[in-house]
Amino acid sequence: MNKKIVWRWVKIALLLYGVLGIAAYYGQNHFFFHPVAVAQSKVYDFGGQPHMELNLPYDKETNLNIVEFRAVDRPADSVAKGVVLFFHGNSHNVEWCSRSVPDFTQKGYEVWILDYPGFGKSTGVFSEQKLYDDALVFYKLARSRWSPSQIILCGVSFGTGIAAELADIRDCRRLILESPYYSLESLCAHYLPVYPWGRLLHYHFPIYSHLPAVTAPITIFQGSRDRTIPYSNAERLKPLLKNGDEFITVGGAAHDDLRAFPIFKEKLDSVLAL
Repeated sequence: MNKKIVWRWVKIALLLYGVLGIAAYYGQNHFFFHPVAVAQSKVYDFGGQPHMELNLPYDKETNLNIVEFRAVDRPADSVAKGVVLFFHGNSHNVEWCSRSVPDFTQKGYEVWILDYPGFGKSTGVFSEQKLYDDALVFYKLARSRWSPSQIILCGVSFGTGIAAELADIRDCRRLILESPYYSLESLCAHYLPVYPWGRLLHYHFPIYSHLPAVTAPITIFQGSRDRTIPYSNAERLKPLLKNGDEFITVGGAAHDDLRAFPIFKEKLDSVLAL
């Protein structure tokens, strides 16, 4: 092949590599996160699930919206078994993930869901550290009513990184991770290994660095057919688990349908019964 032609293709490849790298660096917020904001005046319904809203205004630009779901079949003035602090995925808002609430409320737990800045009615700066900071505020709010032995931290997909970091620095009854990743960097490297993701990413969420410090029991659910967070990536967390922790493979499950499989409900129910 003519050297000029080879060199031309090399230049095209390098140009394409550079363009995609720049796009990844500056456009990662649009690629990773798909929030759905709603008006502050919107009245949530959640299919009739009993709930109340709490807004925490920091300043003119920042508001944290928290929805508290009451345990099923319990009067408003009764005491639930505990509370699940729920950290949802990278898209939509509290309305979308409220479908997971009955799994906990039907077992006597309250479920509190915090929308991230830009999601739902929450506003403010969106960054990795800010998400950690907001999660800590969320936890401290729960601690005003519940002891650590009554607080379950649950993260789903993207939210597993936030839940794991919080469980690293604060005590809880249990950490539940649904479809977690080893780190955001490793996940990107799985799809495009040719880029230096450690330098390109503004977000890292290194779950692998938090799990060894978590003293509470850990339960991980991962679908064997997950194409968003490959099973092989989540499986890398296995060696970091301590005695008594569980890594539960949900055979045949993809990324968003874990709850459709009996093994998920059976295992979750047994965990909540402990």
